Amino acid sequence: MQLNNNVTEFILLGLTEDPIRKKTVFVTFLLSYLGTLLGNSLILVTIRTSQALRSPMYFFLFHLSLSDTCFSTSIAPRTIADALLKTATISFSECIIQVFTFHFFGCLEIFILVLMAADRYVAICKPLHYMTIMSHQVCTILVAVAWVGSCIHSLAQISLALSLPFCGPNVIDHYFCDLQPLLNLACADTYVVNLLLVSNSGAICTVSFVTLMFSYVIILRSLRNHSAEGRKKALSTCISHIIVVILFFGPCIFIYTRPATTFPVDKMIAVFYTIGTPLLNPLIYTLRNAEVKAAMRKLWSKKSVSDGKR
Repeated sequence: MQLNNNVTEFILLGLTEDPIRKKTVFVTFLLSYLGTLLGNSLILVTIRTSQALRSPMYFFLFHLSLSDTCFSTSIAPRTIADALLKTATISFSECIIQVFTFHFFGCLEIFILVLMAADRYVAICKPLHYMTIMSHQVCTILVAVAWVGSCIHSLAQISLALSLPFCGPNVIDHYFCDLQPLLNLACADTYVVNLLLVSNSGAICTVSFVTLMFSYVIILRSLRNHSAEGRKKALSTCISHIIVVILFFGPCIFIYTRPATTFPVDKMIAVFYTIGTPLLNPLIYTLRNAEVKAAMRKLWSKKSVSDGKR
């Protein structure tokens, strides 16, 4: 379809066109992205090297941190570089690649969050059968399905984008390529495409969010039958998950479950779930999880001892 388009590149207006504010965007995104890389990399290394973090919950947390890192990387580096340019442009091919990677890792994060909720449900509601139901083989298959499902979702998204003809204008009022801003530039009726977009991305966000909230209601109700110590530990874990779910799904549902109309607040909301959530996730999971903090301290002490012997 690209060969039939008159548009070979797009101009990204970004978050602001003011030179002073662009510097603020540059610093904010750079620090946030570096924090995201540092926090998630620390979780990835800790889980990979710690023998104490071998349960299914940390297996899923590993993939959540991986998807967070890739999700942020699909947006942040280019936005940081564009903030230094007077006019930011992106080629048609690069725009399609960004749509694919953004939706791939965003959808993967959604599926991983659902798997983490399922893991907590089995651990709290069916503890005697936990190791049988959530065996390593089962968890590996579930994560593999999540990766494949995310790929299918992203391929569907770029198929929608490639089905649209673009003959001008080519100015995207956003700081990255996404389907909704692209729909506004297509020189064709986008009603059907918009319905497909809402039924795809919107349905995934909404159904997953409702499923997650329903599962946590069941989990919290079942905690009444646990001991005070077990209830406290389970509550700490579940509350961390619920915070992440609300922070991520709230903005996504607002963006992807409505018609293809844009509001000035959309870009700021997008900042929150593309940059803010991947930065906050490591803090939420480490600050509220004693096992992760203990494993990190042990890893740091080992590194300090090895450095001291040199």
